[in-house]
Formats: sequence, structure tokens, C-alpha cells
Amino acid sequence: MQDLSNQKKGSLLAFIGVLFITPDSLLIRLSNIETWGLLFYRGFIPFIVVLFGLILFYKKNFFNALINIGYTGIFYAISFSVCNVTFIISIQNTTVANTLIMVAMAPMLSAFLGALFLNEAPDKKTWLAIIVTFLSVTFIFYDSVKLGNILGDVFGFITALGLAINANLARFAKNKDLVPAAVIGKLGTAAFAFIFVNNFNLINTDIIIVPLMCVLCVAIPFVLVTIAPRFITAAEVNLFFLLEVIIGPIWVWIVINERPSPETIIGGIIIIITIAIHSFLAIKKT
Repeated sequence: MQDLSNQKKGSLLAFIGVLFITPDSLLIRLSNIETWGLLFYRGFIPFIVVLFGLILFYKKNFFNALINIGYTGIFYAISFSVCNVTFIISIQNTTVANTLIMVAMAPMLSAFLGALFLNEAPDKKTWLAIIVTFLSVTFIFYDSVKLGNILGDVFGFITALGLAINANLARFAKNKDLVPAAVIGKLGTAAFAFIFVNNFNLINTDIIIVPLMCVLCVAIPFVLVTIAPRFITAAEVNLFFLLEVIIGPIWVWIVINERPSPETIIGGIIIIITIAIHSFLAIKKT
């Protein structure tokens, strides 16, 4: 990794992080646990796993690492926690399509915030990639979008805004390790979900599926995605998240034979090609 340019490092971290996220939809579909119980475990298990990893990594300097997150880290932890919760609330109060279209606005919001607060205005190719991928997501879910509960749509937008804020905060504090802040955010998520959980029992296959999901699709990705903005802009990091829109349904198709729609396949191909071309041009430039 030391021989790679910052662009290559950031792109690789974001890409690998999103690849780990892609089976998430499948594992959620295979689980039987209720929503708030799932959110609790998605906060608590990654908190324990990554906390243990940080203690092993920092050893005697662990508490110094916590203190060094500073005010930026505190804001990151709050935003990170809120983002996790608002996504679930959005899913509960509107269609999945509406939520995902709202979340697809994250790269655009990241670009605006980066230009406004970090003086990192995206170049033309990044703006073009953002617009093309957003239109592709809209095309995929166009037939599923409904005028549902405005509350769910608002929380979907807050989730996208949270993702944009998180990436820009990590970019702003690129010389700091904000993984401890993300760990605190996961604890906050678990604490909030705890209030609403009716049953903590993991039965049958959930004993394997839920911990696997929380480590593979939550713990590992959030570490990588927290580190990635040190090397590339927030907008570029959030562009990679849109890969999950197409790769996630492919996992579902392979395992439980739920065939994605033609719109998903067409829009997904456009997203993959767009991000691949953008990343290639950005890496070639460095």
C-alpha cells in the first residue's frame, strides 16, 4: 500500500469496503430477527469487534487514540450513529425504492459540502459520474417509487446527508484516525435501538447469519470507508457506495433465485461502467 498513490489507496479501500457490504441485503433477507433487534446487533457486534481490534492495535495508547479524535471525531460519532438509525426509520416509513433513491443523493451532497467547507470542488468528470449514477439509480427504481409517507422520505434524505457529512468530516480530519469515533457511533446506534427491542433472542440460522452479517458487512466496511476519505474526496468515496445497488441484488439472485429487474441490470451496468471509467481516469491522472 505504501507504494500506491493516494488516489489508488482511497479508491481501493472504498471499493473493497463496498464489496464487503454487497451481501448485506441477502443476509438481511435470510435473517428472521425483528428490525430494532437487527439494528441493535448491527451496532453492538461491530462495536465489540472493532473495539477489540483497536485495543490490540494501539495497546497502551488506546485511550490517547480516543482523546485524539477531538471535536471532529465527536461530530463524526454523532453523525455516524444518526445515519444508522435514520436509514432504518426511513425503510420502515416509505418504500425501499424511495429510500435508496434518497441515499443515492449522497455523492452529490458530498460534492456540495466538500466544495463549500473544504474548498474541494469536484472536477467535471466527477460531477458527470455523480449525475449519471444518480440518474441510473432513479431509472432502476422509477416504477417502484410511490408517494408514500413523507416522513420516510425525509429520513432517507437525512441518511444521505449523514453519509455526506461523515465522508467530509473524515476528509477534513484526514491526519487523524477516526475509526475510534466510528466505534463510539456504533455504540450510540446500539444504545438507541436497545430502547425499542422486544426480543434479543437469535434462533435457528440467525445465530450464524446475524454475527456474520455484523462482522463481514458492517464492521469491516465501516473501518475501510472511514479510512478511505483520507486519500480521496468525500464525493468519490460515496460514489462507490452505489455499486451496492447492483451487486447486492446479484447476491440475492444467486442464492435465493430472485431475479433482478431489467431496469436493475441496465442501470447497474451503467453505474459500474461509469465508476470504473471515473476511477481509471482519476488514477491515471495521479
